[in-house]
Amino acid sequence: MPDEKKKVFDVESAASLVKELRGSFNAGKTKSYEWRIAQLKGIEKMIDEREKDIIEALHEDLSKPELEAFVSEVSMSKGACKLALKELGHWMKPEKAKTSMTTYPSSAEIVSEPLGVVLVISTWNYPFLLSIDPVIGAIAAGNAVVLKPSEIAPAISTLLSKLLEEYLDNSSIRVVEGAVAETTALLEQKWDKIFYTGSPRVGRIVMAAAAKHLTPVTLELGGKCPVVVDSNVNLQVAVRRIIAGKWACNNGQACIAPDYVITTKDFAPKLIDVLRHELEEFFGKNPIESEDMSRIVSVQHFKRLTRLLDEDEVSDKIIIGGQRDENQLKIAPTILVDVPEDTEIMKEEIFGPLLPILTVENLEESFDVINSKSKPLAAYLFSENKQLQKDFVNNISSGGMLINDTILHLTVSSLPFGGVGESGMGSYHGKFSFDTFSHKKAVLYRGFTGESPARYPPYTPGKLKLLKTLTSGNIVSILLALLGFSKD
Repeated sequence: MPDEKKKVFDVESAASLVKELRGSFNAGKTKSYEWRIAQLKGIEKMIDEREKDIIEALHEDLSKPELEAFVSEVSMSKGACKLALKELGHWMKPEKAKTSMTTYPSSAEIVSEPLGVVLVISTWNYPFLLSIDPVIGAIAAGNAVVLKPSEIAPAISTLLSKLLEEYLDNSSIRVVEGAVAETTALLEQKWDKIFYTGSPRVGRIVMAAAAKHLTPVTLELGGKCPVVVDSNVNLQVAVRRIIAGKWACNNGQACIAPDYVITTKDFAPKLIDVLRHELEEFFGKNPIESEDMSRIVSVQHFKRLTRLLDEDEVSDKIIIGGQRDENQLKIAPTILVDVPEDTEIMKEEIFGPLLPILTVENLEESFDVINSKSKPLAAYLFSENKQLQKDFVNNISSGGMLINDTILHLTVSSLPFGGVGESGMGSYHGKFSFDTFSHKKAVLYRGFTGESPARYPPYTPGKLKLLKTLTSGNIVSILLALLGFSKD
């Protein structure tokens, strides 16, 4: 028997899928508290029961160490789900709003309503977390959802397709696997929201497709995240936290990973010495063989990174690392010093285990260096100087910011996570995820009392005077006007 051909997912298939989900949404199926809770409990159960499968798939796609996979993907996904289950009733309640004298007597509220049928396009570096986390927000907000996982992490993509079909309501939640053709077919459709995580290049494609239908988008992109290191810090702790945010986070393949370091010329040698020592402590003398470090995701990305390293004005700036093994798709933690600003490694987001260190005469110069580039997704400062901390917060624009650590801000559910400028638009995590997939509907309630003849024709000088008084905000004048007296 010949192998059965895999069904092609084309524009027609995508249109049929959206139509089906829109029917489910329009029937009101996804809007109830009970349905949302049931789906969130399904995700929680899925993570609990299939944790081993998830971790194995992450290892297959990225050689991600089990501890790192558990902390950064499994545990964070579970935490997002538990928070939504705990807070959903509160999130769904209408929010009371103040009214004005012009609408007296009245009451007002802000109602969170689901947007409709939404598309989530995730990425490969944290392929489970960055798929499930926005899906949790979309479900919590009461939407029908299509998830498109990244084909660059095929094991997780296949697993997500299987698990979501098994644990969730397929009449309202679907997974579409595939690559460019399938994503293009999906982008041809009219969605009520598109949530995309990935590169600025593809982000522009997504936004252009959404614009045809006036579809709102959330873009979680990236950028060159700077780390400024002062000389007054606990250097061992600072270096360990930089390493944790760079090489212990998917080997630098993270949108909030430190992209380059800025410190003073005088302090740089001390910083480099401690980096060398701590990297050896963490990953051994031959880090290529370390099992505590993820591999590069693909041959294409491996070659992109080696091309950055092999550029004429870059290769001689390597002071630590530089070893590589294409067969294993491994590159050792690599540190470079004073790479020219016009090289590719200093112009594009590195997204890998390479870390340039730039030196300046004084740290205030670092602000100009950072602000000369596109706004990053995250910016980090290590310093005990309170004034420098204040200046950094006030003068550096970035999606998020962390003082004296790296990456941990994304674990705080009460903080929005998202970019600014080329690092993205919109935010999520915690209630921000619920809000991202909700429309905030303004509702004003009035009875049939409190009529004001001044709002109706025929318009007269007296009515104009009364309306000016009512909108002035002067309580005495308003009371006199309502009683039929004039303050004049």
